[in-house]
Amino acid sequence: MLAGIPLLIVPFILYNLGLAGSFGQAEGADIWATQVFSMRMMSGGVFSLTVGNLLIVVALLLLFVEIVKSTRTSNASIVDHLLSTFVFVAYLVEFLLNTEAAHPVFFTLMVIALVDVLAGFSVSLRSAGRDLNVS
Repeated sequence: MLAGIPLLIVPFILYNLGLAGSFGQAEGADIWATQVFSMRMMSGGVFSLTVGNLLIVVALLLLFVEIVKSTRTSNASIVDHLLSTFVFVAYLVEFLLNTEAAHPVFFTLMVIALVDVLAGFSVSLRSAGRDLNVS
């Protein structure tokens, strides 16, 4: 049952929880610019990871899982693609209507959701074409 739920809903929910102040940030602070950790590199530069970067990395890992899920050939994959499309539409609506969603992190998450929809349909169409037997 849970296998049919699009995983890219997780970053969407996490972003909205961050907007609601569920992570304990100060009023008006940009939670996505908060530094998680930094590390001095051998080159002398400093690598720093922010909460926004971490959320994007999580979304990319979930995108990989979603693309692997899209290679299934069953009736459940059709429902999965439909739900992924709904997730993308939710991203798009929030991006267009919510001023706090006009943020580069949210835009990147929305593009990742779009890639999920396009890749899912593309993989399904390619695999469906290979399953077609002509007598």
